[in-house]
Amino acid sequence: MSLYAQPKDVETEIFARVPEKFRRTGGRPSWGEANIPGRDIDCFLEGPSFDAKGNLYLVNIPYGEIFKVTTDGNFSIVAEYDGWPNGLKVDRDGNLIVADYRKGILKVNPETGFVETMVDHRWSESFRGCNDLHLASNGDIYFTDQGQTGMHDPTGRVYRYTLDGNLQLLIGNGPSPNGLVLNLQESVLYVGMTRANSVWRIPLLPDGSTTKVSNYIQLSGGHGGPDGLALDAEGGLLVAHAGLGTVWHFDSLGQPMHRIRSCEGLMTTNLAFGGANNSTLYITESETGNILKADLPVKGAKMS
Repeated sequence: MSLYAQPKDVETEIFARVPEKFRRTGGRPSWGEANIPGRDIDCFLEGPSFDAKGNLYLVNIPYGEIFKVTTDGNFSIVAEYDGWPNGLKVDRDGNLIVADYRKGILKVNPETGFVETMVDHRWSESFRGCNDLHLASNGDIYFTDQGQTGMHDPTGRVYRYTLDGNLQLLIGNGPSPNGLVLNLQESVLYVGMTRANSVWRIPLLPDGSTTKVSNYIQLSGGHGGPDGLALDAEGGLLVAHAGLGTVWHFDSLGQPMHRIRSCEGLMTTNLAFGGANNSTLYITESETGNILKADLPVKGAKMS
């Protein structure tokens, strides 16, 4: 028996599709052998984020590409390099900040495609595999170091990289930490734990440490789990449920309000608010290489 009322269904439609000229037909990249074994991968989208002009940036993980998608849905490649870019955010200066599974946290110039490393290790130890990131209003970068962790090996990490270059470990016992977002007050960090099918709530203390970490939302079903997260303007949390073809929308108390259903494909990996009123949700559906969109009755939280 459900503890809550049935969430209202919200339909999606296709906003744009990766053009055939950018798809690698018959591709079997090494990233895929570990993450989607035995299957050809022509593309795998993640990390949607908008710039101030309304352009959407995405990553194509297995082929080390970053796409730019204009407001009318036209694709171009702004960077291509020998990495596995996963999470992406546009900072206040228009730079692309990327969580790369192989290379750590990177900064990419969207005009030139130049890639530079911001941080790629902690005390000479390499990261396990960076996955996603969130930018705080003061310029700090929160990011997840997921690697191949899971319920069998709950050692995934969540870091904060401060504006002055200080790398702080917040937790080191996550079963596959993935998408993350701060609450409106920036006093709590929400982190999707993919293999635990849950979202953790991580309080942030004034001295930079954390305490009383809890399981905020427990999901079920699908063949994946929580991936990308986003926040609405009222403090509600949106969770892309990879493998279930769904984005869940919870209110500021964690109560379900909407189920946003994919119109094509089950691999709903990540999401970002955009559009004229910042009330349109854009979703990467990585199984088919489509970007979906849905209109919501609430705006997205203002990005820093």
